Amino acid sequence: MAQMDEADSTNEDKKFMSDYEVGKDGLAIQDFKKLDMDTISALTPQIMSRQATINIGTIGHVAHGKSTVVKALSTVKTMHHKSELERNITIKLGYANAKIYKAVDKSIPRPDCYRSWGSQTPDDYVDPRSQTRYRLQRHVSFVDCPGHDILMATMLNGAAVMDAALLLIAGNEPCPQPQTSEHLAAVEIMKLRHIIILQNKIDLVQPAQAASQCEKIRDFVRETVADDAPIVPISAQLQYNIDVVCEYILKIPPPIRDFTSSPQLIVIRSFDVNKPGAEADDLQGGVAGGSILKGILKVGQDIEILPGIIKKSATGQGILCQPIQSRITSLFAEKNTLQFAVPGGLIGVGTNIDPTLTRADRLVGQILGEVGKLPHIYIQIEISFFLLHKLLGVRLDSSEDQKKMRIKPLEKNEVLMVNIGSTSTGGTVIATKKDLARIHLTSPVCTDEGAKLALSRRVDKHWRLIGWGNVLKGVLLETQKDEK
Repeated sequence: MAQMDEADSTNEDKKFMSDYEVGKDGLAIQDFKKLDMDTISALTPQIMSRQATINIGTIGHVAHGKSTVVKALSTVKTMHHKSELERNITIKLGYANAKIYKAVDKSIPRPDCYRSWGSQTPDDYVDPRSQTRYRLQRHVSFVDCPGHDILMATMLNGAAVMDAALLLIAGNEPCPQPQTSEHLAAVEIMKLRHIIILQNKIDLVQPAQAASQCEKIRDFVRETVADDAPIVPISAQLQYNIDVVCEYILKIPPPIRDFTSSPQLIVIRSFDVNKPGAEADDLQGGVAGGSILKGILKVGQDIEILPGIIKKSATGQGILCQPIQSRITSLFAEKNTLQFAVPGGLIGVGTNIDPTLTRADRLVGQILGEVGKLPHIYIQIEISFFLLHKLLGVRLDSSEDQKKMRIKPLEKNEVLMVNIGSTSTGGTVIATKKDLARIHLTSPVCTDEGAKLALSRRVDKHWRLIGWGNVLKGVLLETQKDEK
């Protein structure tokens, strides 16, 4: 029997290694010409080896352990910026990739057979501590969303690219907390169907208290998109039950991707990689970071970014958009270099764009893709919308507060915050009738008809989610051709 198992394992090894060429770093050697466009998927080894192909959001109230869970799974700390480290909260969207593995030895029981390591780990990996051999099963990208109420717009930007979500609920606090409700409503808007609830900080409470809170969580998510979601008790700090989380992540169906359409990347980060004082000959072009919605981007491909550079018209009465055109000089996922990139994960796109245009996230909300193939740019949109019955994410202290909870209909000339993809912009309601509205946008947006959007209203000095909708049509904005 043991000989048969050994033979099966040897055959699997041969098949695994013959699926694709592996470099010295243990990762697949990419060659676009060898890709079979009829069979590729989010689980194709040549793709999954170097870049994440599934986006999983971490959502929930502030300080419930979202960033700690991501670090436990990926070994990456998502808080990089000085303001985040000083306050110990996530402010910008954090990203970290993790590879989920399963032990080759089938005698190892579940969940002990599941492990996760960082993005640069070889696909066929021997754990140096236990000498157990593991094989790559999934390569996921965690979108670490801020939990603070004033950062709701940032969370909505992250929700635009999620395929699934981990909902964090602290075991030592009452459930639900304000942003727990608001984030759950947000992922319902984005039509997420795959949610795993993590009951974190389980090491800080007694078993009876944890069991009682588990029932309250069940009541909270009843008749929501998370109604049948599994609840996993964990301690992210102690890495307790992280292997169980890995097992549940493997149960998430791989998303169906569009690899054949013209590529579109939604820009969520942009930055200048040049250090102060760099010599002119050493300067590098700006970098755009984001998630590909469809299609495949390749090194050397000509691209454009829309809406591009926004400026006032010659008369000063309106605005014009000048598309930014460039060429892809490099592609990377974390520290892994790519020859081509597909939908899923955060992809860094190196260009020869003037780095001052990409500095400090200046391109966030824009769309990058093939020249002449991107969606239209709108300055005014007509939408169909649905309003929530009451405000979420607000603490109730009195009956007066309960009256404020009711969401009033949209009014002409009121100002809203509109989230479309990774774009957050102001909008003035020009006209409204029943579930239809026309909104003039503060900044132009590049989007498709039918795109989902979220609406927020200013309440007590904070933007609060009040509803969602779809873009029906709009007023196109004139684009100015590059004079060069």
